[in-house]
Parts: sequence; C-alpha cells; structure tokens
Amino acid sequence: MALSQKTKETLLGPLSQNNPVIVQILGICSALAVTVQLKPALVMGIAVTIIVAMSNVVISLLRNTIPMRIRIIVQLVVVAALVTLVSEVLKAFAYDVAVQLSVYIGLIITNCILMGRLEAFAMTNKPWDSLLDGLGNGLGYAIILIIVAFFRELLGSGTLLGFQVIPQWCYEHGYMNNGMMMMPAMALILVGCIIWVHRSINK
Repeated sequence: MALSQKTKETLLGPLSQNNPVIVQILGICSALAVTVQLKPALVMGIAVTIIVAMSNVVISLLRNTIPMRIRIIVQLVVVAALVTLVSEVLKAFAYDVAVQLSVYIGLIITNCILMGRLEAFAMTNKPWDSLLDGLGNGLGYAIILIIVAFFRELLGSGTLLGFQVIPQWCYEHGYMNNGMMMMPAMALILVGCIIWVHRSINK
C-alpha cells in the first residue's frame, strides 16, 4: 500500500527533522541513564517504541468516548497498563536487561514523548495515523539512544553488546578506556554533539 506524503511525514519526520530527543528535547533523562551499554539502550528503545505505538492506537480508538476532563487520567491508565505488560515480559525473557534498566522501565509512564503524542496526536487522529506516529517517535527516540550507547560502550569499555571490539594489543601498547564515558555527564555532552551536528545539517 502506497503511503501519502502526509503519512510519510508522520512516520519518517520523527526520525530526523522532528526527532523527539534532539529537536523537541524530550526523553532526555532516560537517554542519559540507560546508555552506558548498547544492549539496555536497544531494549529501552524497542520498549518505548512498542508502548508509544500501542498507546497511541488505544487512545485514538477511544478518543470520541473519553470525557475531556478525565482524558489525562485515561491516558495514564492506558500507558501504565502497557508499561506493566512490557516490564513483566522483560522480567520473564530478559531478566538481566530488566535488572540493568531497573526503575527506568517503570518511568516510561512519565516519559514526555508518550504523553505528548497522546495529547497532541492520538486524541485528534485516526488509529492508523496514530500507529505510524507512535512508531516514528519511538524509533526516533531509539536511534538517539543507540548512537549515544554505541560511543559510550565502545570508548568507555572497549566492547559492543558485551563483546570485546578494541583488540588486546591496543591496551598492550598503552590504549586506555575512557572512564568519562561511563558518567551521565558524558551522555549529555554526546547528545549535545548530536544536536549540534543535526542543526548544522538541517539549518
């Protein structure tokens, strides 16, 4: 099925031009907290993508029946139910990653990206468009997490996904891992560098 220009913008816009992290400056806290290693960053990105997409669809389906005065409560209930479901699935099938992510999976409930998309898009658009919007924003968020985690794990530990990447002979010749990469401050600097590059390209 061919996608219209508007549909393409809804899906692909958040990947770059309207990225939720580096353009809208949302979801920064988790971008700093879960990007020490690539694996938890990948899982967090996938989890947020699933939750944003599904909650967008649910709220879009219910949008005409939700009283405006309690819409935020309904949105929170839907998000909380999905977050709980994802959290339990992670504990069942990827317990080590669930432990690494700790409270940050639960804190997806308060992620500004989720509530922003529900309020700004899902409440006024059809389910299909809302699904694409959720997928686009979730993937846009995940891309930034993966980029930051890639450099932090590679330069901070010499590994990627837990596998040694920097050869042993580099260490024997004096190479040292950058301990600064393990600190949240470095994640903030990396996000700042990505914003700088992005805005230099997209004037």
